[in-house]
Amino acid sequence: MLLPSLLRTVVPLIAGWIIVALTHLGFSLDSNTAQAAVTLAVAGAYYLVFRLVERVAEKVAWPVWIKGAAGALLGYARPPKYRSTDDIADLLRQSRS
Repeated sequence: MLLPSLLRTVVPLIAGWIIVALTHLGFSLDSNTAQAAVTLAVAGAYYLVFRLVERVAEKVAWPVWIKGAAGALLGYARPPKYRSTDDIADLLRQSRS
């Protein structure tokens, strides 16, 4: 479970960086801090859009490939499944599987 959640965190960050680097989104960024902030905002929006598509595809009768494509664009085709627990040791065991 750790790999899917890691991929689904890192891939949107990389995608945000690539989008900003390729397009500059009309901004003239002289500051590395400003560029990092815009990159994080773009990455957050990227994640949100594809996660919403994935969730809507689960609830609406959209073709299965749409959910898979949205997940793949997040770095892993299926969202990680977590069991609800308050036991820290159990949570650590889940993250290793």
